[in-house]
Amino acid sequence: MLDQGSLGVTDIARSRHFYDVALRPLGLVRIVNFRNGKGADYGDAPGSIGVQFTITEEAEPVVPSRGTHLCFRAPDRAAVAAFHAAAISAGGRDDGKPGPRSYHSAYYAAFVLDPDGHRIEAVCHAPEAPATES
Repeated sequence: MLDQGSLGVTDIARSRHFYDVALRPLGLVRIVNFRNGKGADYGDAPGSIGVQFTITEEAEPVVPSRGTHLCFRAPDRAAVAAFHAAAISAGGRDDGKPGPRSYHSAYYAAFVLDPDGHRIEAVCHAPEAPATES
């Protein structure tokens, strides 16, 4: 079970702006800046001790690993769409518009590339409507 994820970024101010905007529809906010302003932690609420995601500005060039991505859980399909729109408005690039995916029948996700090219996903696993049995 993972406790948190972290990404290295090239420009902390640019990445803070991106993640501040993109993660808010998913209920995550920046809760602390650290490392003399070169890092930021995101969690459920300001002041919470539950860090779920971290970014740190790195001295060396950041090269995203091919085939790697981070996925954030969304509470519903509307939050997936809001994440995608917010991420694009904050400087991200589309890498898969909101919609169903073939992973399972209720999988609904969107993908973006952050300003450094990291692939970021938001997903909702809930079905659009409850199943009906006869």
